[in-house]
Amino acid sequence: MTTEQQQVRTSGGTSGDGLLAAVTAGVRLVELGHPHFTGMPCSPNHPGFRMSLIRRHGDLVRPDGGSASNEIIVTGGHVGTHVDALSHVSHDGLLYGGVDAAAAQTGGRFSALGAEHIPALLTRGVLLDVAATHGVPHLPAGYGVTPADLRAAADRANVQVGRGDVVLIRTGWARHFDDAPTYLGQQDGVPGATPEAAEWLAGLGVAATGADTTAYEQIRPGLGHSLLPAHRILLVEAGIHIIEHLNLEAASADGLRDFVFVMAPLRIVGGTGSPVRPFAAVSA
Repeated sequence: MTTEQQQVRTSGGTSGDGLLAAVTAGVRLVELGHPHFTGMPCSPNHPGFRMSLIRRHGDLVRPDGGSASNEIIVTGGHVGTHVDALSHVSHDGLLYGGVDAAAAQTGGRFSALGAEHIPALLTRGVLLDVAATHGVPHLPAGYGVTPADLRAAADRANVQVGRGDVVLIRTGWARHFDDAPTYLGQQDGVPGATPEAAEWLAGLGVAATGADTTAYEQIRPGLGHSLLPAHRILLVEAGIHIIEHLNLEAASADGLRDFVFVMAPLRIVGGTGSPVRPFAAVSA
């Protein structure tokens, strides 16, 4: 879906008046991501986030006494809560749709499938709380989330995943966000979707899927990000965007099951991903 072909799905149809009426009646927003800050956990495959003030109040004072401050931000596109563009992963030299990866990246940016083409999303979101389904605060390190886990979580929530939905998988791993070695799991692993789970979601035709971990994938102990099969299945084979580093703790505590999902990526021309601030919109 191109930026010019944004999809809006609501239970009441596509009437702008109906959507406006729903918002006017009262909406509560539930954050689904982490704030960006210097020193936040970051995959070793990506440059970390850094922000610093380069001009402070008082460095320059205007004749009327006014002053301004501003910052410089340096970050990779896959740091903190972010969404993957379809240019992010290739397999056997090809991107989604058979696009030649080497040819597309000539000149320092992607001429096809770049981050500027990631759609803004206003659609149905579904929270599959796998950790809660297992009755634990978080899944074990290195645990593989299977289709059976996702079906059980959907049954527990009494929801059915439909075409065009955004499916968010809660492992509970966001609880470790302030403990970088545990959260990144280079030694002990990180829970995440197995290839079979990715294929199950792709078969349902979801618009995007995300998780509260650094790589979405099942990361086995000691292996790091050496293999990323779910990325291949979702990005390269199915053209489904992946959202990583979500924080689904508030959504879980609120008992969210399905909701209006809102996300707007930056239109970074030729990029492979974008920081995002996703949230769930529910009736106040």
